[in-house]
Amino acid sequence: AAEHVVAQLGAVDGFNLDSLIHIPLPKSLNRVRDALEVVRMAGLLDDLELRLNRAAELATPRARELFLGAIEDMTLEDVRGILSGPDDAATQYFERKTSVGLSNAMRPIVESALNDAGAVQVYERTMGEYDSIPFLPDVKADLTSHVLTLGLKGIFHYIAVEEAAIRNEPVKRTTDLLRRVFG
Repeated sequence: AAEHVVAQLGAVDGFNLDSLIHIPLPKSLNRVRDALEVVRMAGLLDDLELRLNRAAELATPRARELFLGAIEDMTLEDVRGILSGPDDAATQYFERKTSVGLSNAMRPIVESALNDAGAVQVYERTMGEYDSIPFLPDVKADLTSHVLTLGLKGIFHYIAVEEAAIRNEPVKRTTDLLRRVFG
């Protein structure tokens, strides 16, 4: 499930065109949008939003290694709990075991992806335009934390969906191991 999700979300438009996990602009930039609409430059924020999603798509494939590490670290007790647990028991396990590691490991990847996707440059240009309008309050946004938090939320959302499908739909049991475990 994790490999399928990482491949799905790590593709172009994996986040951007998915209404369930699309990463919107940070709320702090709503004031910036309002100000830039007056001077007909709000399109900069649309470009920034696209680039935030592109950064999440670029960073997502790196999560695969961390999930594989969590699988290798599973104990027999973990496996029993997952098998006898709810439809999202494995997802809960991954969240418990990998959230801190994923956040730490993916932070520099997201920072790099934001730069590679051009989000940093667009943010700086947007804020330059905003700051040039007199009498407006300072506005800041932590793009890295925003993309990291919502990106991980999207990954775990779809892992839970995949896990439930594997448990409940025999056709989703694509390996011998899954067929033996779930019947």
